[in-house]
Amino acid sequence: MIHDVIVVGGGPSGATAAEDLARAGARVALLDRAGRIKPCGGAIPPRLIQDFHIPDSQIVARINTARMISPTGRAVDIAIENGYVGMVDREHFDAFLRDRAVAAGARLLTGTFTAIERDAAGTHVIYRDKASGDAMRVTARLVIGADGARSGVARAEVPGGDRIPYVIAYHEIIAAPPATAAYDPTRCDVIYDGRISPDFYGWVFPHGPQASVGMGTGLDGVDLKQATADLRAASGLADCRTIRREGAPIPLKPLDKWDNGRDVVLAGDAAGVVAPSSGEGIYYAMVGGRVAATAALACLASGRAADLALARRLFMKEHRTVFRVLRSMQDAYYRSDERRERFVSLCHDPDVQRLTFEAYMNKRLVKARPMAHIRIGFKNLAHLLRLIPAAAT
Repeated sequence: MIHDVIVVGGGPSGATAAEDLARAGARVALLDRAGRIKPCGGAIPPRLIQDFHIPDSQIVARINTARMISPTGRAVDIAIENGYVGMVDREHFDAFLRDRAVAAGARLLTGTFTAIERDAAGTHVIYRDKASGDAMRVTARLVIGADGARSGVARAEVPGGDRIPYVIAYHEIIAAPPATAAYDPTRCDVIYDGRISPDFYGWVFPHGPQASVGMGTGLDGVDLKQATADLRAASGLADCRTIRREGAPIPLKPLDKWDNGRDVVLAGDAAGVVAPSSGEGIYYAMVGGRVAATAALACLASGRAADLALARRLFMKEHRTVFRVLRSMQDAYYRSDERRERFVSLCHDPDVQRLTFEAYMNKRLVKARPMAHIRIGFKNLAHLLRLIPAAAT
């Protein structure tokens, strides 16, 4: 059987691409490695829930407050107005998305990608079958590489795919404790402290009966497990039962090119679409899967390989500015504890809180309050130039 598209990788990006393709009538195979759960805080904004029709059954917690904690332990609580942030457990959420793709008509293959080969018969994805261990070959007109930050498809097929920058994320899923002043099942805690992460942040995210506690870093030599143990101790969670431990690279810069100009296009982490500063990835992964499917369908209809470049153009048209702003924020404030202290101070500002969460919830920068943007700009500059104390609000 010759498929129209083979999607390599069954996470949110790959599953979304496979479902969209199948619903459009394409013959699609979805190759998933199986048995792997990506470390992830699990936050999804309302726009994702709406755009991708996520049912309530997948929402394990509803968050109405975000707490930013500075290196000195100062906490700033930001209320989430007019809605909530949903939390999902990737163990079940990813499986739900794959099952939905299969229900739409995608063919699910279970195994590990090894190579892409080409001959007169077409483009072939070679993979190691999980059940038998045998090398298998499946043929298609196009391939979507959605196989993560260290994508084998990207490394083999797309310029720059072997040089994507990333942080390493590590978390522990624990049994959630009873609600206390220190742990609130409706609040996400984000910890900006160099003792936990010297260049990124730590987190405590509720997942209903469970919680995700972890951190990320792009620096060598950091003991991720010890940092997470320290975070658990500082958060009063050291005695909670550990359910599982997970670690993985998280890319923080989109690749300059997402396709090979022939028959391959990338999506999700493989294309580097995780938001700087926040590390948010699920929404952008699913959008990446959707635009990859759109580009693949355009290429199949036209026969023009150049249409594969549509994926990156569509994504960047909507999200380039947000990514630039977040990258500037990370570069400015994550470099030292003194800067992180100032960042938390800035988060205390009502204008910052309102505009930040409107942008997060709706996935676009808010332009309706020009004076608020001007005030934020002055306060940001004052902190970066040290014209006001680090703990000033």
